[in-house]
Amino acid sequence: MSGKPTPEHPNAPLLISATKGFNYLFSNDIVSAREHFQGHDDPFHLMGLGVCAFLEAALGMESGLMAEATRCLSLSEAGTRKQMRVPKPHDMSYHSRFHYGLEWEILNADAVVLLGLTHALSESYMGYLQCMYSLNSAHSKFTKLYKTVFPNGLPHTPTFNLNATTHLPVPSAQITVSPSLPASLKHKPSDLSLLSARSVNTSASAATTPSAAPPSPISAVKAGGFFSRWVSTPSTSSLPIQSEEVIAPDGPVEDLIVAGTAFGFGLFNLVFSLLPKKVQGLVGFLGFKHDRKLALQALLLAATKSDVHGVFAGLVLMTYHGVVLLLSGYQANEEKILAEYQIIVDQIASRYPVGALWILNRAKILRMSHKADEAITVLQEGLEAAKEHSFAQADMILIFELAWTLLSQMRYQEAADAFLKITELNSWSHGTYYFIAAGCYFSLGNMEKAQSLLDAIPELINKKKISGKDLPTEVFIKKKLAFYKEKQARRTGSEKNFIQAVKISPAEEIGIFWNNHGRIAPHIAQAHIDILASVTPSIFVSTIGLDASASTPSLKTPGTPTTPSRANSKSGLSLASLSLDTDLDTPDELGIRALLLGIHYRTVGAFDVSRGLLEEAVGYHSSIKVSTWVGGVASFEIAVLDLKEAQARDRGTKKVPRAGEESLPASDASSVVSSISDTTSTTTTTVEVEEAANGNGNGSASKEERRKLWMEAMKCANAQLDVALGLAPNSVDLSSRLDSRIAMLRDEIATKKEMLKIIS
Repeated sequence: MSGKPTPEHPNAPLLISATKGFNYLFSNDIVSAREHFQGHDDPFHLMGLGVCAFLEAALGMESGLMAEATRCLSLSEAGTRKQMRVPKPHDMSYHSRFHYGLEWEILNADAVVLLGLTHALSESYMGYLQCMYSLNSAHSKFTKLYKTVFPNGLPHTPTFNLNATTHLPVPSAQITVSPSLPASLKHKPSDLSLLSARSVNTSASAATTPSAAPPSPISAVKAGGFFSRWVSTPSTSSLPIQSEEVIAPDGPVEDLIVAGTAFGFGLFNLVFSLLPKKVQGLVGFLGFKHDRKLALQALLLAATKSDVHGVFAGLVLMTYHGVVLLLSGYQANEEKILAEYQIIVDQIASRYPVGALWILNRAKILRMSHKADEAITVLQEGLEAAKEHSFAQADMILIFELAWTLLSQMRYQEAADAFLKITELNSWSHGTYYFIAAGCYFSLGNMEKAQSLLDAIPELINKKKISGKDLPTEVFIKKKLAFYKEKQARRTGSEKNFIQAVKISPAEEIGIFWNNHGRIAPHIAQAHIDILASVTPSIFVSTIGLDASASTPSLKTPGTPTTPSRANSKSGLSLASLSLDTDLDTPDELGIRALLLGIHYRTVGAFDVSRGLLEEAVGYHSSIKVSTWVGGVASFEIAVLDLKEAQARDRGTKKVPRAGEESLPASDASSVVSSISDTTSTTTTTVEVEEAANGNGNGSASKEERRKLWMEAMKCANAQLDVALGLAPNSVDLSSRLDSRIAMLRDEIATKKEMLKIIS
């Protein structure tokens, strides 16, 4: 039997070659990857060089590498633009179901988006605006690509069994994943992903056809909005033109087109949804209402492909899940997020077992699952294996994660060593790492070392700046140093040895912005409580209401959100009573201590005590001079408390002991806290996953009581988030980070409403 060999897409060899370079990159061998990419000058390989520089810049936060990433990606963008103008060769024997040159449009859009993300790495409002400008210039490209590749919307996908692919402690019942989330993450050929494939591949069965009402981006846009052209109803004119030509089976180029379109569409939508609302408003896209669920669906579809875009889609999803688990404070369905996160990590890690990015995410899953010690082991083993490779920025992110995890476990010496080690691997904000390390030495009682590190910070900050400006974290640090010096001079007449004026660990304070206390065990939270309670003036925690019945079907939350105008102190403190004889003698310090104590009491399950302290922190807002961020963050934490208390009541896990006294010093509240800790430490691991997936609790409350409980909690939480936004204008330190956290938490509230079928 003889016949002509199956023709190959003319660009397939270049794509396959570039994929080899990416395989080096994903296995931590960036030197070999760069050498491979530099051996060619086509847009595929230029994109590879740009991605290398982008990852180095993103992972290492290096200002110099950001410039290099911009240069390489600009070259790739120009190259793809040139290729897009090249007509299809008349003698081309390969006939794809997609029009010739579509792959160049994908790469061009990739380059534009990555250029925008490079701008966003500064974490400044200007960087976000530059990012939005680049993404805006790409929106018409995604319009065309989405219409062409997905003319009838993204396909409906089945459910999956988490037990088949995860190592999480999941019960035997299957979890039904929401229709918006593609389930199986095994590779699927492109012809099963598109309705248009039926016209060119008769073997596709009806089972591969999208549902009658496939997810459509049209629902994400208000009529007449700026982005309506991007996500308007697709026209059949964009379907592949039928002819007598024999359409070749899908190959690597077709996979790139499908995965690249889904990746670009999903990434654009997801990034926009995560930007601070203030930035979205400033750029004037008032008609756009993002659809994060659709974005996640598109990214998961891309992740099913073996194309490089599939790996990056997986990386984006991992990053997103990690950020939500770390920063949102509360998750409507944490077990499902962890399970999906695990599946994505396992799939990609099986291809690149030594890749630092996948090791990092394995550790993050363990940390988010309250297995910090196991996470530390994974990171340490990953760093040991990384010695054989050449991707310093990848090593840096492992050390960065390790440092924060060690800090969360109060392993201060190891944490200090890790933060200082980072300064040997990159040049981003050495002042920030020195500040955190100084806080670690403060907690260790090594004041001399702490002072020397703090003394070195001003020069470090002045030496390295992005775009000639201080980074948001450095603005915060400079204010703190000035605050410490002013306090020391006020108390002693000299700024010398100002570490003596520090009474709350700088590391623990800045850790609030990374929510570093959000996943700690109750016994660690108790240790923090004891330390903070030992600082004068003594703080008295009211225990009135702690003897309330745990079965009370309603939340004990205020009908209106806490405002910064409260006159009375729930801790019994009076600003007028402060003196130089006390450790804390300013509203700034008292507010920060109340905030930290409120977070830690929430962790041990003492919700009423936590609420009183967090309200205390908000109450100091009008008196605070430097740490103006406290009020907004405290209001956010009250919103988290509203939801976590509702969750505990819903699941029947809140056990509140009776207090023997009306009030007692926080340092003597151990009996109250320890008994609560024993009953709350397993809250997230004992919940039935199937019930959680359906929004059901384990308590004895009726369905109507549960709905009432959650409706009240979500109403109060949303009101607190409104207060938090009002207390965090642009002038407040790290306000963009709080803005993003608020957006994430609102999304979790919306998800919970959907789970409970609550229509607001």
